[in-house]
Amino acid sequence: MDVKPVTLEGRHVTLAPLSMSAHLEGLAAAGAEPKLWRYSPTAATGLDGMRAYLQEALDAQATGAALVFTTIDKASGTIAGSSRYAAIDRKNKRLEIGWTWIDPAFQRSHVNTEAKLLMLQHAFEVLGCMRVEFKTDQLNTQS
Repeated sequence: MDVKPVTLEGRHVTLAPLSMSAHLEGLAAAGAEPKLWRYSPTAATGLDGMRAYLQEALDAQATGAALVFTTIDKASGTIAGSSRYAAIDRKNKRLEIGWTWIDPAFQRSHVNTEAKLLMLQHAFEVLGCMRVEFKTDQLNTQS
């Protein structure tokens, strides 16, 4: 399994490799609603909070444990949130999809549906995964 940063293009959504310099401000704006973080151990609100959150994500990616995407709505060009592959197990060809959060303006829209489709297709068809699991808090019934 050759898991490396890649851009995934759909009809309505682009999943771009996370870039601190290119995405910090847009992700901070998308993640400004405190309720987005109620099921997360980290509340990534404000520029400093988001910077710390993204640095942790990039650190996990640098070790090979994660692959982090910025979710972009193609129609507006607006950063809508983020998602990632995590718990990457190359030997057993498995990974998790999680750490997803979406700006409330884009929730219950095409954004997360297509983002997950792109991630599943890439995991199974390109990476050759045998198992993909979704990771979400049991209390997060909206997800």
